[in-house]
Amino acid sequence: MSEQVIAAQRGDEEAFRALFREVQPGLLRYLTVLVGEDAEDVASEAWLQITRDLGSFSGDFDGFRGWVATIGRNRAMDLLRSRRRRPIGSVPVEYLLDRPAAEDTERAALTTVGTAEALALIAGLPRDQAEAVLLRVVMDLDADSAARVLGKRAGAVRMAAHRGLRKLAVLLEQREADAERNGPGAGRPRPPEKSFAPGVTPTTASTLKDMR
Repeated sequence: MSEQVIAAQRGDEEAFRALFREVQPGLLRYLTVLVGEDAEDVASEAWLQITRDLGSFSGDFDGFRGWVATIGRNRAMDLLRSRRRRPIGSVPVEYLLDRPAAEDTERAALTTVGTAEALALIAGLPRDQAEAVLLRVVMDLDADSAARVLGKRAGAVRMAAHRGLRKLAVLLEQREADAERNGPGAGRPRPPEKSFAPGVTPTTASTLKDMR
C-alpha cells in the first residue's frame, strides 16, 4: 500500500480510494469507541483534513495509517471537549473487528467469546488501557505509531496494551472457570461496572468469527 500513498500524493484518485477503503473501517471502529454515533461525522472531517494535507505527509503506509489515526483522534477530542462529555464505551459490534497476532495468547483468547462480551470487557478497562488495545488491535498500529497518536512513549503504550490484554485474559479465564463450576452459561461475564460513559448498553452479536 505504500505505492498507493505515493500515487495518491501525486493526484491518483484510484490510489486514494484504495487507501480510504483500507483505512476507513478501522478508523471508524476506533472513533466509535471515542464518540459513539458521531464517528462518521468525525471521520468525514478527518478525511477532509487528510485530503487537504496529504501533500505534506512523508512516510510509508504504516506511517500513513498512524497519521490518519492521529488526525481522527484530534478531531474526536475536539468534539468531546466542545460538548464536555466523556468517550462512549459501548459501540455497535460490527465496528469491533479484532485481528490478533498468531503468537499473542491474550488477543487470541478474545476469539473465544461473543463480540458483545468482548466489547463489554474492553469497555470496562481503564481509559489508557482500552485506547492502547484499540489502537494496537483495531487500528493495527505498532507501538511507536500508537504512541505518536496518544502523545506517549512507546513503552508506556506497550505496557498499557499488555496490561489491558492480560486483564481481559484473566476475566476470560474466570469466565471459563465459572462455566465449568456452575454449568453451561454460568460463566458469562456481567456488563462492566465502569465504562467510558454510564448507562450505555452493549449491543449483542453472535461471535467474533472475523477476528484473526
